[in-house]
Amino acid sequence: MKFKTLSSALLFFIFFSYQSVISQEQLTAMQIVQKADEKVRGKTNHTVMEMEIIRPTWKRNISMKGWGRGLDFSMTYITSPAKDKGQVFMKRKTEMWNWMPSISRMIKIPASMMSQGWMGSDYTNDDILKESSMVVDYDHKLDKEESVEGFDCYKIEMLPKAEAAVIWAKVYKWITKDEFIQIKSEYYDEDNELVKSDFGYDFKKMDGRLIPSRIEIVPANEEGKKTVLYIKEVQFDIDLPESYFSQQNMKRIR
Repeated sequence: MKFKTLSSALLFFIFFSYQSVISQEQLTAMQIVQKADEKVRGKTNHTVMEMEIIRPTWKRNISMKGWGRGLDFSMTYITSPAKDKGQVFMKRKTEMWNWMPSISRMIKIPASMMSQGWMGSDYTNDDILKESSMVVDYDHKLDKEESVEGFDCYKIEMLPKAEAAVIWAKVYKWITKDEFIQIKSEYYDEDNELVKSDFGYDFKKMDGRLIPSRIEIVPANEEGKKTVLYIKEVQFDIDLPESYFSQQNMKRIR
């Protein structure tokens, strides 16, 4: 009887382990990218962050709070330094807005400023506005599987769809096979030249999810330049209606 019980348990374990392997093998490249995106975003989120902008001769730190709902809505409130405190940035679908309390002005960020660095960082306004494009504006292909920093990863090649208005001619993403954590990305221009890379480090469990707590954005061929984003706190799947992301609320949040 004991042998039968052990045999049944072993068969049960083997069956479900096999089913898990089959399930992972059946994932498309796009599904892998979606899983990695949902891992750090959730349906909604509230995040406390710090950004360090590093240049060869100076450094600058910015602290902020962020709120997000899916791919189309986000809001960021600057908490320091003092000269920037109170500034709010909002993404609402295809538009970006900036509330500047020091001059009581609401500014819509124009297309001509999309390539500029957000708050002087290596993270551009276009990166923020078109976060969703990584899922919907590119065709995804599993390039190969390889090890990065000791992690077994899917390497996903992303090429823009013909009708997509995006600035990257090609993107590669490395996503871990076990936890679907994006640990590396590379962004290329139309001449197939690497423009920048980003890397995820210091994985920590936050609100039940294992995510990178430090993300580094490194421009190519610009020695001594990078931007480091530190994730301090995250809450996922909180009550955050679409109506939260309004110009009126930009003036009220703290």
